[in-house]
Amino acid sequence: MDDTWRTSAVGLVLARPPRLLGTEPFFMEFIAGIEERLAAHGRSVLLHVVAHHDAEIAAYRRWARQRLVDAVVLVNPSVDDARPAVLRDLRLPVVVAGEPTGDNPAVRRDDAGSMRAALAHLVGLGHRRVARISGPDALLHTRTRTAALLTAAAESAVDAVVVAGDYSAESGARLTTGLLDGPDPPTAIIYDNDLMAVAGLHAVTELGHRVPRDVSLIAWDDSSLCRLASPALTTMSLDVHSFGESVGESVLRLVTGESVPQRWCATETVVVRGTTGPPR
Repeated sequence: MDDTWRTSAVGLVLARPPRLLGTEPFFMEFIAGIEERLAAHGRSVLLHVVAHHDAEIAAYRRWARQRLVDAVVLVNPSVDDARPAVLRDLRLPVVVAGEPTGDNPAVRRDDAGSMRAALAHLVGLGHRRVARISGPDALLHTRTRTAALLTAAAESAVDAVVVAGDYSAESGARLTTGLLDGPDPPTAIIYDNDLMAVAGLHAVTELGHRVPRDVSLIAWDDSSLCRLASPALTTMSLDVHSFGESVGESVLRLVTGESVPQRWCATETVVVRGTTGPPR
């Protein structure tokens, strides 16, 4: 980056429907963590919400042309992701929140270890038919979780199935209904986010089943949605604010020319509440 290119902003583009962003707590807490770390050094987050990756790339080109940001936080790396190469060509420094892409510094989550912990909790309760409603399959962390679940399930003689959602309440409800209406319904379901899990809980109730007597549910990423549900949802808990702070710290080191080590979040822990129990 040219020495004259200095702003007080760090860019973050979220390629997801705005209506979903307004109902999903994860990113708001994540952004708050980044912002808190940057604000202590006189910097802020320039947030842009778009519908898809093509619009995200267009935003990066505009930011680079107008020299609006010193660095970019890249979220949700995916298979055949074109964004890292574009950012490299634009000479925009990058910190990845998630699976590393190329030689960009990253702050990673232990998705494999966390998935093994979720399954171990269910296996300990006696479950042998487990389903997972995942996020989009193109995302790298989705594939990491899927591989970890299927490997751990095979080791524990568990019949596991994965169906892909899109993080929305609609997909959580629809896919939950499809799983439970099938010929061999699971006795437990793991969801890749809190919004799908809460919608799944409502769907289970509407079908006339009881939680956890008929089916156990685990949500990914603890939030107020999970704590206020009835019954309160068992979750895989990550300190999302701390995750954002770690990303902010890596960004600060990057823009000041310091070495940026790869960082790891702690493995998520199972917070047991009212939606998991032994299978009937």
